[in-house]
Amino acid sequence: MSRAVDYAPLTSDVTRADVRALKQAQGSGSGVAPAVLLAVVGGIIAVIAFVAAGGVGVLAGQSSPSRLLPVGIVVLIGAGIAAGGVLGSQGRWRDFVRLDRFARANGLVFRASDPAPAYSGAIFGRGGSRTVSPHLMAASGRFTEIGNYEYTTGSGKNRRTHRWGFAVVRLDRRLPHMVLDSRANNSFLGTNLPVAFDRDQVLSLEGDFDRHFTLYCPREYETDALYVFTPDLMALLIDEASPFDVEIVDDWMFVYSTNPFVLTQPAVWDRLLRIVDLVGVKMVQRTERYRDERVAPTTAASALAGALPDVVAPQGRRLRRGFPVAAVVIVVIVVVGWIALSSGLLR
Repeated sequence: MSRAVDYAPLTSDVTRADVRALKQAQGSGSGVAPAVLLAVVGGIIAVIAFVAAGGVGVLAGQSSPSRLLPVGIVVLIGAGIAAGGVLGSQGRWRDFVRLDRFARANGLVFRASDPAPAYSGAIFGRGGSRTVSPHLMAASGRFTEIGNYEYTTGSGKNRRTHRWGFAVVRLDRRLPHMVLDSRANNSFLGTNLPVAFDRDQVLSLEGDFDRHFTLYCPREYETDALYVFTPDLMALLIDEASPFDVEIVDDWMFVYSTNPFVLTQPAVWDRLLRIVDLVGVKMVQRTERYRDERVAPTTAASALAGALPDVVAPQGRRLRRGFPVAAVVIVVIVVVGWIALSSGLLR
C-alpha cells in the first residue's frame, strides 16, 4: 500500500503571524516566551551590575573604563544565551507551523506538545517529565501516531533527559509480548533499550533475519511467533525497519528510534510512512485471526460460533526481564578494581 504524500508544506515560508496563530491554536497562548523574559531580566541585572561597578563614574570620566571589563563580559555572555534562546524558540515554532500544514495536507493531526500517553511499550512509563513533542496522529481510520518522546531520570547533577523517536500502530487483536531488538543500534554492551529481557526467550528465525534483529518471545509461544513472523513480514521488517527496535505488546505495535526523528525532513516521513503502510498493515493482516490456544472461549455459545477470544494468557502477556549487560560489566569492573586496590596491586 502506498499513499500520495504532499511534502511541500515542510519547506513553506512561515511568518511571525503564522507562529502566533499556531501557538494560540495549540493552547500555548500569546504570552512572552521564557527566553524573552530571560533577556529582560538579564538587561535589568546588567544595569544593576553597571551601576554597582562604577559605571556612572566611568561615564563621568571619574573612573577607569577597565573597571567595567568583567561586567561587559558577563553581559555579553548573558545576552548571547538569551538571544540564542529566543531564536531557537522561534525556529522550533516555525517548524511546528510547517508540521501543522503538513498534517492538514495529509490527513493527520498535529500537536506541538502533550503529556505522554499511558502506552505499555518498553520506553514509556519510565522516569518523570514524560512528554511527546511534537507528534502527529491519523485524523481518521486506524490509530497511528508518529513523534518524539522524552523523559528524565535522576536528579541534580545526575539528572538525565532521554529522547526517542517513536511510531505507533493500533492492531485489531491482543498478541503475546514480542520484541525485535535491532542489532544496528546496539552497542558492544548490548541492547539500547531501557530494559533488558531474559536471553532464554530468544527465538531464531530462518534466513538472515537474525543478522538484523534479535527476536524475544515468551517461552512456549515460539509457534505463535512463527505464525506472526512469516517470510513476507520478515522481509518487510528487514527492508523498512531494520535500524529501529520493534515491540508488539497487547494490541499495539511500537517502533523505536534511539534518536528523535527530524520530522521536517521529507526523507524521514517517507521512511516512517512506509513502515506504517507496509509493515503495520502486514502486521494487522497476519494477526487478524490470531488466537491464543491457551485461553478457552468465554462461553459455550462463543465456542460454537467459533469466536476468537481477544485475550492472551497471563504467561504470554509480558516478557521476563533480564539483567542489562552494561550493568553487569560495570559491577565486574568495580569489583575487580576493589579487589585490586585491596590487594595492593594498584599501589
